[in-house]
Amino acid sequence: MSAVEEHPAVRAYREALAPGEQQDFDISAVDRTGLPVVSADHLDAAGVRKSACGYGADLAQARTGAYGELTEEVLLARHLARTGRRRASYAELVRERGRDRVADPVGLVLPAGADYTPERPLEWVPARRHRTGEEVLVPVEFAASCGSDLPGRPPPGGLLTTPVTNGLGAGDSLERALSHALLEILQRDGNATAHRAMDEGVVIDLDEVRDPVTRRVLDRLREAGVEVLPKLASTQFGLADVHVVGADTAPGKREDATALALTACGEAAHPDREVALRKALTEYVSSRARKVFFHGPLETVARVAPPGYLERELSSPLAAQEPRALSAMTAWAALDAPRLRELLEPTVLSRRSGVPFSSLPTVPPGSLDDPAALLEDLLRRLEDFDVLVIEAGGPGAYAVKVLVPGMEVETMSYARIGERGVRRLTEHGRPLAGVGPLPRPGARPVHLTPEARERLGGPAWFDIDAARETVGALYPLYREPDRHALARTAAGAAR
Repeated sequence: MSAVEEHPAVRAYREALAPGEQQDFDISAVDRTGLPVVSADHLDAAGVRKSACGYGADLAQARTGAYGELTEEVLLARHLARTGRRRASYAELVRERGRDRVADPVGLVLPAGADYTPERPLEWVPARRHRTGEEVLVPVEFAASCGSDLPGRPPPGGLLTTPVTNGLGAGDSLERALSHALLEILQRDGNATAHRAMDEGVVIDLDEVRDPVTRRVLDRLREAGVEVLPKLASTQFGLADVHVVGADTAPGKREDATALALTACGEAAHPDREVALRKALTEYVSSRARKVFFHGPLETVARVAPPGYLERELSSPLAAQEPRALSAMTAWAALDAPRLRELLEPTVLSRRSGVPFSSLPTVPPGSLDDPAALLEDLLRRLEDFDVLVIEAGGPGAYAVKVLVPGMEVETMSYARIGERGVRRLTEHGRPLAGVGPLPRPGARPVHLTPEARERLGGPAWFDIDAARETVGALYPLYREPDRHALARTAAGAAR
């Protein structure tokens, strides 16, 4: 894209990403909505590639978002690469530093049944307690965003859990980066057991949508033959935690090539319901194009990518893929649109109850537009939770990984669950979790702090076999292979 279109934030991100090469381009042509979706990638001197997608009201916002996501990934990976690690057990570090200067892995939420004790050796890196500035050590697998961020030999027994991107944030100020990260944490905690395979079918009636961007995008999707289905996951912490899915009513001539667009989803949580819906809706648009571009045939990629893109992608070794994600997405790619829709109808596209948009939590319009005001608001809502920050970058381009002990994510994919997840599942009558002795072979003990165990009334369990069965063929809604991994693996191009 031309230098004339360079937004100041994009310029700052690109400067922060140096040294390295970046490229970006609009991939929206793989879908028929005509709304902007930008792919960006970064190649460093060692040949390591990172990639991202951005979206928004216009091309400038989409490009800014793409480079913001790249900045999160690249700057934090660099930070971890140059940060010294301490190998020790939690119990050892508590004796040495005190309990308040070491993050309890149990509080960070472990997979049910994980082989963990306070005496198990782990690798630790420093984070900062946001409210006080104190240094707090955290296990490196929670600081990282993906496995490639952690080269070298793992500690004895391996990692406690798979690294995930939850809690990443970027911005032109530290306040913007932190608020972005906290909103993602709140969103994913709120919908951890309330959407995708666990969707409760609560449809939002868009009775009073005032945001002009949302209205314009809704009109454009309607014109393109896309039936939008906005849904409510949660209103915890007084936030509107929403997700947007949809179905094509007029798939067009490229039905099979673009069938994966049916599986698209956009998610958001925000104190202002208008902002939450706008973000979820524009992310839904991005997801439609991204899924086709990432997991469709290379011929589809070549149709929209600039010259040289595929050659660069194919020249970089394909990282090891999560077998379950690769297998499940391969199965999806073999389905046409009607069969994919049949798969999604019972849960993702379900309609069991409704709620007016006008009834969702909100704040005065524009009152939280300033990143500092938004951060202050979010910290107030999280006053009972610790906030730990790993920070990279500097003036003009910040990247953070935020950890909030007690917040939960990846329950249905990686069985990460704690007190909040157990409580939610039992309160909603879901037989996946409970309090008391292990009831059946698939159940595994949930790691709980003594305080959490007391509040729940005893030890808790989570049935990982039942969770796997519940997710079933919908696993790619949770975890996806890397971009083009499907096509490369099918062609025998993985190296």
